[in-house]
Amino acid sequence: MAASPLQVGLAGLGTVGAGVIRLLAANADLVAARAGRPIAVTAVSARDRHRSRGVELNQFAWEDDATRLATRADVDLVVELVGGADGPALTLARATLGAGKPLVTANKAMLAHHGLELATLAEETGAALRFEAAVAGGIPVIKGLREGAAANRLARVYGILNGTCNYILSRMAAEGLEFADVLADAQAQGYAEADPSFDIDGVDAAHKLALLSALAFGTPPDLTKIDSEGIRRVRLADVRQAEALGYEVRLVGIAERVGNSLAGRVVPSLVPRAHPLASVTGPLNAVVAEGDFVGRLLFVGAGAGAGPTASAVVADLIAIARGETGPAFSTPAAQLEPLPAAGPAERSGRFYLRLRVADRPGVLADLTAILRDSGVSIESLNQPAGGADGTALVVMVTHECAETAARAAVVRMAALSAVAEPPLLMPLLTTEE
Repeated sequence: MAASPLQVGLAGLGTVGAGVIRLLAANADLVAARAGRPIAVTAVSARDRHRSRGVELNQFAWEDDATRLATRADVDLVVELVGGADGPALTLARATLGAGKPLVTANKAMLAHHGLELATLAEETGAALRFEAAVAGGIPVIKGLREGAAANRLARVYGILNGTCNYILSRMAAEGLEFADVLADAQAQGYAEADPSFDIDGVDAAHKLALLSALAFGTPPDLTKIDSEGIRRVRLADVRQAEALGYEVRLVGIAERVGNSLAGRVVPSLVPRAHPLASVTGPLNAVVAEGDFVGRLLFVGAGAGAGPTASAVVADLIAIARGETGPAFSTPAAQLEPLPAAGPAERSGRFYLRLRVADRPGVLADLTAILRDSGVSIESLNQPAGGADGTALVVMVTHECAETAARAAVVRMAALSAVAEPPLLMPLLTTEE
């Protein structure tokens, strides 16, 4: 006797939602064989019932209110692709898990803000909560950390978590373009939203890093523990100076345990060319995890798009159909241990510092005096020829120092009348990171 289908209610029919429907239709036999039973969408919900999405929707029951998917008798499991940290997505998630039905979501913002609550609810009702598609698109990094590296103590997890930023930085380097020009083109091609703030200011990457931190360190996802800085102020000059030093500029999210604290930050960084992240270009994502027994793990692939993200969603459906269970964040929700945030005082390293200053005598002496007084020594200094506007670029790389010292120096430099724009400070990664 054939196994009954796993009946899916799908909320959200954007690019990814339509991709899920196409994938389940195209690979129906393969999915059924690997899941042990067919997987079929039975009901759907979206804001606009009449908009064309390139897939036939008449075969599915329609719900104007997505929350009703959670209580339909012909829905065993709900896929939430609505998006947003709160609102309808959170209401649907609570209703689904509260009804004891599994929830699959790609919503990193909702999980970053409400992950502990939802994980607790899932465990109370015995429902699975899966979110492979929430981090790094089609890369199976969640499964890799939750299951493949489950026997390891992880010291650090980090990577390139936003494809839009990586696409912009890669094109700046490859084509010699300024940030604003690449961003405008990325928006025209659909790689960046009309309002790109979520991506280029590091918010999207911070959400993902919060989830990776929870999995890696057994702590509740908590955005307040993550400092985030985007790539708005990265110039072509920075990319070229980094290249001359043997580095590539990447927006990197890094989470690590420092003593009994959690250090989490999203920041544009100089990555050595010998480091695996340096070769990750275009809209790709990459995640590195370091375990005490497994060593360094590297996950690389497409971080967004209909196909890769739908692939991750359906992978979760297959896992649930197989009966695979377990806590959402690997550790039971009641045992997730909040860790205090490690501030700049607990971080140290080498830093790249770029300033644009008035091209006149004495300015460089003032800058180096500030560094000296802040306890920061200079490893290298470069001052290209001055520009026609009477300013000059000054680029320094520091020796190893406390981040607090470097940031204090930057604050003092920014207050000088000779400094024409806010200085840019970026950490230098090592090949060991």
